[in-house]
Amino acid sequence: MGENKKEEMMKYLDFAIEKAASDIHLIVGVPVTIRVDGRLMPIPDAPVVTSPKIRELIGDFVPEELMTSFKQKKELDFSFGYKEMRFRVNIYYQKGCEAASLRLIPKTIRTFRELGLPPILEKFADHNQGFVILAGPTGSGKSTTLAAMIDRINQERTKHIVTVEDPIEYVFEHNKSIISQREIGSDTDSFPRALRSVLREDPDVVLIGEMRDLETVEAALTIAETGHLVFTTLHTNSASQTADRIINIFPSHLRQQVSSQLSSVLLGVVSQRLIPKINGGRVMAAEIMIGNSAIKTLIREGKTYQIPNVIQTSAAEGMISLDKVLAEYVSRGDITLEDALAWSLDPKSFKMMVY
Repeated sequence: MGENKKEEMMKYLDFAIEKAASDIHLIVGVPVTIRVDGRLMPIPDAPVVTSPKIRELIGDFVPEELMTSFKQKKELDFSFGYKEMRFRVNIYYQKGCEAASLRLIPKTIRTFRELGLPPILEKFADHNQGFVILAGPTGSGKSTTLAAMIDRINQERTKHIVTVEDPIEYVFEHNKSIISQREIGSDTDSFPRALRSVLREDPDVVLIGEMRDLETVEAALTIAETGHLVFTTLHTNSASQTADRIINIFPSHLRQQVSSQLSSVLLGVVSQRLIPKINGGRVMAAEIMIGNSAIKTLIREGKTYQIPNVIQTSAAEGMISLDKVLAEYVSRGDITLEDALAWSLDPKSFKMMVY
């Protein structure tokens, strides 16, 4: 953030930090808007943003050389630090005008306990080899959970951790581990290119920010197969949907082979949501699937539709269904029934659990 940062933009950033917002939106025609506890609200007394004003605000935090790239490509992803936060930024055009979304990321990486994560997740970070997938919609805390897992390894084990991100979100400091963080655009051209060379970088642990295409999924599976611990994210709503998405991204003649590959390396899938609490703030609800022999067999045999049944009957192993977590939160008075139903994977059977 440059020294000549305009006071108006700083005021908006400060307000968002003070309100513990997750996002800031700059869009022509509405006041600067923030998202708090999952809900959008305009910043009080902020004027409606005009086209000249948005150029001014965006120019306050986007370096000049990146603006040149933005004008050519019409989209731009980058991040910057301000006070105790990092901001992950996407600049884009809408109706011919510039617009921006800024995601707030605390510089301090919170621990499993501070995040209230289920203890079973710590075990994923203790493996030497395998594939761990964080699933869920945008803004569901996947990056924060991943950061806690990577930081646990960093604090407790001597490993070389390589991350490939677009852009870099949480910045790690070397502890017991050494960490190479590579950003798409500035450190490498693309996820596939970075992942093709990652095995020459002597990694123990590889974090892939997001699996977006066939090449990235293929590389992730290969890296896990060759004796590495791989963490990644996927925009899916459940463990079974996650397995289906990975397999179905491949042409039909390769799906049987991919099913076998995935079943051999999968440690687990965590499908999470952030649900608004009745008294303010948000609580994480996560479906946890562990890659035990029953799950691996279902994936290998193409019977992913049976995965929810195994999750429901494997609580002793640490698995838990999303609906069960939601039902517990409703019964404790943490979240409303309406919010729980909105996020439930099977609202009909969920109602029977609650009533």
